[in-house]
Amino acid sequence: MEEIEEYVENIDEKWQESYQKLAGIIAENIPAGFDLRLQYGMPTYVVPLNVFPVGYLERKDEPLPFISLAAQKKYLSLYHMGIMGNEELLAWFQEEYKKVVPTKLNMGKSCIRFSNPKFIPYELIGELVSKISVDEWVASYTRFTAKNKK
Repeated sequence: MEEIEEYVENIDEKWQESYQKLAGIIAENIPAGFDLRLQYGMPTYVVPLNVFPVGYLERKDEPLPFISLAAQKKYLSLYHMGIMGNEELLAWFQEEYKKVVPTKLNMGKSCIRFSNPKFIPYELIGELVSKISVDEWVASYTRFTAKNKK
C-alpha cells in the first residue's frame, strides 16, 4: 500500500481531489474479493492469484487486472477490463453516460478518460464498478481468452 500512497501523493494538484474522490467511489463499490495493488505503474484492483492461479495472460506470478485508475498529464484514466467484450455492459454504460454528462464520452476499448474534473460521473462509475463480481470477471476473461486461442 505504500507504493499506492506514493503514487497518489505524486498526482498533479489539478487532478488530486478528483482522483481521490474517484478512487474512494471505486473502493466503496467494488465487489468483495478484488485486491488493490500497484500493477503496471498504477493502482489496480486485481483477482488474487489464490482465486485465479492461471494469472493474467497465463503469467502465474501476475494477478488478473480488473480496474485501474491512473492520473495522466491531461486526464484521469479509468481502465475497466470488464467492459471490454461485454457488449451489454458497454451499451448500458454509454447510454447512462449520455444521460448524466453533457460532454462526449472519451473512451478506448477499456479506458474511460476524464479530461474535465467537473464532468466526472462519480455515481455512474460507482454503479459500473459494482456490476461485475470476481467470479463473473474470471468467467468472462476465461471465455474471452479461450475464444481468442481458436
